[in-house]
Amino acid sequence: MTLPKLLLISTSTVFGTGYLDHAEAEIRNTMGATRRVLFIPYALADHATYASKAVSRFERMGFQCRSIEDGTDPLRALNDADAVFVGGGNTFRLLKALHELGLIEGIRRCVGQGMIYMGASAGSNVAGPTIRTTNDMPIVEPPTLKALNLFPYQINPHYLDTDPDSRHMGETREERLQQYLEENQTPVIALREGAMLSVGEGRIRLRGVSGARVFRRDRAPEEWLPPADVLI
Repeated sequence: MTLPKLLLISTSTVFGTGYLDHAEAEIRNTMGATRRVLFIPYALADHATYASKAVSRFERMGFQCRSIEDGTDPLRALNDADAVFVGGGNTFRLLKALHELGLIEGIRRCVGQGMIYMGASAGSNVAGPTIRTTNDMPIVEPPTLKALNLFPYQINPHYLDTDPDSRHMGETREERLQQYLEENQTPVIALREGAMLSVGEGRIRLRGVSGARVFRRDRAPEEWLPPADVLI
């Protein structure tokens, strides 16, 4: 399997730590000698504040980071980047913006040419074939649920295990993902908080401070603990 260089993070902040603190080592490992990062803030409404936070954090890690909105041409900014980091927020809002700005094909092309793709939460969601396994409310309507398709499996970030003592009578996260598989064939990698996938060299590696569950149609979910290679 030929895979681009990706880092797909469940969440940008783990309880008790700062923004991207838990992922810093994997970000550094993914970036290697690459220095220039382009931040995409479209999953949140306040682009400027979000970009300022992300740019500051990447600069503290020693990278050169700018927001895609610093110039007037998002596609040119993308072409000039060595790596892109897509922030979390609402997945529907993010996907809608990516389509409207022509960035779906732009990101695919640049990643195909060697650009590193990193994302957290919604930014990880859109790396898969579709956003059908997002947890988010559809506050806007993108033209399609099809996403970047950089990664061959669906992502479910912020995965919550079933609480046996809960009195909530709605579907659990596991039940909702099983419902997805009643209608779809593509497996789902559900990332608990603090988990992330390091992708490249034909391998999918589970990293971070917590595990993941892999859901496949007509099969029981599988548990994975880091560090591990994910085999699907």
